[in-house]
Amino acid sequence: MTSTDEAAQLAAFEALTAGTAADPNAGGPKSDLNLDVILDVPVTLSLVVGHARIPIRNLLQLNQGSVVELERAAGEPLDVYVNDTLIAQGEVVVVNDRFGVRLTDVVSPSERIKRLR
Repeated sequence: MTSTDEAAQLAAFEALTAGTAADPNAGGPKSDLNLDVILDVPVTLSLVVGHARIPIRNLLQLNQGSVVELERAAGEPLDVYVNDTLIAQGEVVVVNDRFGVRLTDVVSPSERIKRLR
């Protein structure tokens, strides 16, 4: 994602949340903010187990059954990204014969906004 895209997302987020603070003229929080317009927007959720950096020579030699060693040790948490922004870490779980992720540490909303800038 480019910094232009991130800036546009940040501007849109700030515009949507601008009315959530208490309005001194109204005597209470603004209640006409409607977030329903963004609730159905699809996002990409990615789980990163680890990374490896290998030369093209080794990449071309990979075949079925090859093992690629990752930089992350067994038992370390996965990174959970939404639209290329780290939002949490978690661990792999099995639920009804399917893989899932249990979130163990969630990045605070204020920290996520800082990372967009």
